[in-house]
Amino acid sequence: MSSQAQAAPAKLDAAVLKIAGVVVLGAIMSILDVTVVSVALPTFQSTFGATYAEVAWTMTGYTLALATVIPLTGWAADRFGTKRLYMTALVLFTVGSVLCATADTIGQLVGYRVLQGLGGGMLMPLGMTIMTRAAGPERIGRLMAVLGIPMLLGPIGGPILGGWLIDVASWHWIFLINVPIGAIALVYAWFALEKDNPEPSESFDFLGMLMLSPGLASFLYGVSSLPEAGSFSATKVWLPMLLGGLLVIGFVFYSFKPKHPLLDLRLFKNRNLTVSTVTLAVFTIAFMGAGLLFPSYFLQVRGESTLHAGLLMAPQGIGAMVTMPIAGVLADKIPIGRTVPFALLLLAAGFFTFTQVGTDTSYVLLCGSLFVMGLGMGGTMMPIMTSALKTLTNHEVARGSTLLNIMQQIAGSVGSAMMSVILTNQLNDSAVIPGFTTPTGEPMTEAGAAIASHQVPQIAEQLPPDVLQRGFEFVADSFATTFWVGFALTLATLIPAYFLPRQRQAPNLLEPDATPAAPIIMH
Repeated sequence: MSSQAQAAPAKLDAAVLKIAGVVVLGAIMSILDVTVVSVALPTFQSTFGATYAEVAWTMTGYTLALATVIPLTGWAADRFGTKRLYMTALVLFTVGSVLCATADTIGQLVGYRVLQGLGGGMLMPLGMTIMTRAAGPERIGRLMAVLGIPMLLGPIGGPILGGWLIDVASWHWIFLINVPIGAIALVYAWFALEKDNPEPSESFDFLGMLMLSPGLASFLYGVSSLPEAGSFSATKVWLPMLLGGLLVIGFVFYSFKPKHPLLDLRLFKNRNLTVSTVTLAVFTIAFMGAGLLFPSYFLQVRGESTLHAGLLMAPQGIGAMVTMPIAGVLADKIPIGRTVPFALLLLAAGFFTFTQVGTDTSYVLLCGSLFVMGLGMGGTMMPIMTSALKTLTNHEVARGSTLLNIMQQIAGSVGSAMMSVILTNQLNDSAVIPGFTTPTGEPMTEAGAAIASHQVPQIAEQLPPDVLQRGFEFVADSFATTFWVGFALTLATLIPAYFLPRQRQAPNLLEPDATPAAPIIMH
């Protein structure tokens, strides 16, 4: 094998970039939808006269639908072909978006969000499968960097877009915006993706489905109920988590028996996939969990509007845009075990600033730290996914990307719930203000009054300035304590990252009996 073949992976040609465009459009819809809806929850409360717990189901229902359908994606891709399944997912997501905009009750909206989730849950694993097969092992790093752009920019662009649409139009448009994008993506996919040539049908693992999909949905339901309940001792938390956990554990033992299980855990024999998945899971718990609290700090402590909070998060996306293309090229040339740890340290350095936040921390310092965090993000997530998929055969790619997406979904839900509970418990320790109660009749705390004063100016007018100031300081300290947990978990990601590959490895993306047409090297 020549050194030239090792040093100069093929560039992305027009045909591959055309396919990447289809996948990026689908990813933009799926990821933006989550973050856009998150900023609309207060609007849903006032529009439908619902409690926060009720409107939160617009997020929870979508997540549970994702968890239910993702395990089926690998089998369905092999059975029906990636093109027709991807187009079906686009149709489900777009139709679900239209129906969401027509909802008259919170119950209807939650139901339509579930339909959206059935489509959205297939878009990401299918997109990763399509792009991995199109690029080949020698170019997968660069192509995954393209897919990573919407994955990292979604949480930044979503609050900005959602806040703007609600301000200038109405909440209906946070769903209707998906219609033109979905129509374009559907036509684009019809012409850009190659005709399906599905492999011979494999038997469907019905028993595995009856254990895994309900198990994941039940477990994540319990996790999602944790912030509202505030404790693991609540029945609505521990009971579904226990039942879901038992079903998932049962599936793990069962999955090694059938020839074609719903989720192929045998793939974890691949050391790269195992180490990459563990690293990605810890990273997701740390960053995605704490990352949702960054805009909350700007909203609840600094009193910024939703649109301004989204704009203040923009430096993070800019930083990711700087390093992600570079990380994609490096992933095709240098083993990621030599680059990802440095990106994680960069991420941790930016994260540290938020462990010191107060009521008047400089925006220049915070935005600079977010930019540094973005630099670290861009060099972390997609290279890890690249390493996980590079050594899989064509037949294994769909199953491998399904595994990655399930682990990422679980880790994101666990991280978000964990950080929310820590913050909520911190805020609940605030001192009670004598003589003041919340609209529901509960005692009002200093922290609660400080947060509420941004939406209800009368509260600030009725309270002594020193009480309100103590409340804001307590809220800021609560965020700082929660960010310490995220910072520690970010450093903990260095432990599994230490075992990421540090040497070049032979590619295995072709089928086992296939012969490569030219020497290619896997990094």
